Amino acid sequence: MNITDPIADMLTRIRNAIMANKKDAAIPLSKEKLEIIKILKNEGYIFNFKVDNSEFLAQIVVELKYMDKKNSVIEGIKRISKPGRRVYEKTDSISKVLNGLGVAVLSTSKGIMTGRECKKNNVGGEVLFHIW
Repeated sequence: MNITDPIADMLTRIRNAIMANKKDAAIPLSKEKLEIIKILKNEGYIFNFKVDNSEFLAQIVVELKYMDKKNSVIEGIKRISKPGRRVYEKTDSISKVLNGLGVAVLSTSKGIMTGRECKKNNVGGEVLFHIW
């Protein structure tokens, strides 16, 4: 099956696993998705992840993080830039997510990074999604 927007598919898989109170979510492997998952781990939205090459299609298994049995650390995920409408922001206009409580993830010329890292490195880029 051909997926038009693999990042939106990854975010939907995480969102659906959280709604079903699953312990983990399996996502098809790609370099871009792996970098995004590393950012989610560094920001504290997930416990851990591992790359599983044992099956026909390599996957990233993401171990989700919960505050208690029902409430996830991830309150919401919103895809900003889509295949039909790309959204770019300059360094000085990178928006804060929930007044700094959330994280904006951007794809830049120096790789995928958070909004804070973009401001520190003085680079802008395509806004992939917001997470809070």
